[in-house]
Amino acid sequence: MNGIMSVSITHKWASLNDLECARIGDVEVTLKAMYAVQGVRACVILQTCNRIEAYLNVDSDFDVDAFVDQFFPLVPRQLIGRYESRDALKRLLRLAAGLESMIVGEDQILGQLKSAAEIARQMDTLGLELSLAFSKAIQVGKRARNETQINRGSVSVGSAAVDLAEKILGTLDDKVILTIGAGELGTLVAVALAERNLKTMFVSNRTFRRAQTLAERLNGVAVRFDRVEEFLTDADLAISATAAPHYILTHAQLTNVMQRRYGRRLLIVDIANPRDVEEAVAGINGVELHNIDDLKKITEQNLLRRRSEIGKVVAIINEELKVLEEQFKKRRADELIASLYRNAESIRTRELQKAYKRIHADGDAQRYQQVLDDLTGSIVKKLLFELTESLKEAAISDDHDLMLSAHKLFKLKGD
Repeated sequence: MNGIMSVSITHKWASLNDLECARIGDVEVTLKAMYAVQGVRACVILQTCNRIEAYLNVDSDFDVDAFVDQFFPLVPRQLIGRYESRDALKRLLRLAAGLESMIVGEDQILGQLKSAAEIARQMDTLGLELSLAFSKAIQVGKRARNETQINRGSVSVGSAAVDLAEKILGTLDDKVILTIGAGELGTLVAVALAERNLKTMFVSNRTFRRAQTLAERLNGVAVRFDRVEEFLTDADLAISATAAPHYILTHAQLTNVMQRRYGRRLLIVDIANPRDVEEAVAGINGVELHNIDDLKKITEQNLLRRRSEIGKVVAIINEELKVLEEQFKKRRADELIASLYRNAESIRTRELQKAYKRIHADGDAQRYQQVLDDLTGSIVKKLLFELTESLKEAAISDDHDLMLSAHKLFKLKGD
């Protein structure tokens, strides 16, 4: 193996337990350890909830089996994906475009890729080739999202609840909102709501301390669970997402609430399973009730819409992959040409020193030294011009035999 490769453990074929076994504790320390492995020229670690991947630039003496044993000793070999050369680059571009994510088209991966490359840059393990690859990946990710619908429409119940409420109310700006439940789903809803320009967000939970913690995090106001009815009187929207095994909002409760609202409409979105809101509440005048079944239809439609865009995204990836490969080929030619010039310059310098000694011995140094320097420099450039042009053409056309022959013919070590 020689060039770009990746070693991957992801949600597509590994369990949560396997992902935990693969998880890297200190990324910066591990980057340095990977960089120290024989044959590794550069490395980047991408670690998220659903994947642990190492992107590497390696030499021909790199031992991938030994690498896997060293850094992922607890993960079964069959759960470690290995991608080389074009496949590794294509995988990176697909990843940036959101095609390898658990939720197709999700945007978070772009920030995670930027962060991974930046950490590698700070640790001086990124290298020029991986820097080029990650820059292209981020460019592809942005292009996929700008030119297609791959990330449009909510595909999680929490974000869909907020989008639905925004659609029904026209806007959430200057609205009073009550969220009930501060667990995982309730937190996701509250976080999505906090991004809007709300008037006030009240957060309620059976355990008041959890409500306080979430409210403080999102600049909201914590509400005790036994005061929910009181705050429903003034709310424009209530989203309920508790884990209660029974109804927490009944027909009788909401009837009392609506009598105090003097005809003002109340939107309730129940995303709990089992339901938090009694179904009969939908029959109360002024109440508009939506439940998780409504949201699932929305998320399924949005997911289908995203998947229908995959073909367009793949076309972008294939187009940009060709550009990236051309850039790599040009770089390989540039490296070989630079090595060729360094070799010629070394010869020129040695011969010049010999000539300088003879000139100094004759006492005519000032008269001839600059002339010789210009002359030999011009000879080197003219001698190598045709060869360098041929090498550039060979790199573009994938003429590996000619490139290899140049290395052998001129005994070049390269970079």
